[in-house]
Amino acid sequence: MTKQENKPSNKGTKVIFKNPILEKLSRTHIAVPISLFFVYSSALLFYSIYSVHMNPFTTTGIFVVGFLTFTLVEYLAHRYIFHMKITSELRRKLQYAFHGVHHDYPKDKDRLAMPPIMSVTIATALLFLFRLVMGDFVFAFLPGFLVGYAMYLWVHYIVHAYQPPKNFLKALWVNHGIHHYKSPDKVFGVSSPLWDYIFRTMP
Repeated sequence: MTKQENKPSNKGTKVIFKNPILEKLSRTHIAVPISLFFVYSSALLFYSIYSVHMNPFTTTGIFVVGFLTFTLVEYLAHRYIFHMKITSELRRKLQYAFHGVHHDYPKDKDRLAMPPIMSVTIATALLFLFRLVMGDFVFAFLPGFLVGYAMYLWVHYIVHAYQPPKNFLKALWVNHGIHHYKSPDKVFGVSSPLWDYIFRTMP
């Protein structure tokens, strides 16, 4: 469990940066990054099929692998980066800026996703990095990875912005509620509980 600066609150927001430009850049409407990632992914898939001439079935299979890979990255990043152990003042500040502020103000809708500039920069860096490792397969793998991220953003937004539905999807609200309000050191998966069951962090 990581130390938070304030007691959790369901309301309000917090200014992280004194510089108004940086503060503005730290916020985004959830529809912006989700739209960007779907457009980015569609362009890569189009390139994969019509320029690289990858078989559609191969493209689909690698896309699914990319999607599942993101769910693992989501879990590991949430567990070990967003909830990193606080061993120094620098780590405390980084953890709070990355994620602690979200635990203090979980209803702040403008801070439920990375800013678009950072998101696109990281996605482009991953494109070049993954291509060094997997060649042209990256044009099918990265879209799956980015759609996985977009789905994570969507789920994370709706579980904070709306009341849970009366169907099987309610489990997503319950799981994330446990993480926020009962056991911050449990239930790190947001879009899927898969890895919490595998790594035994599901209460």
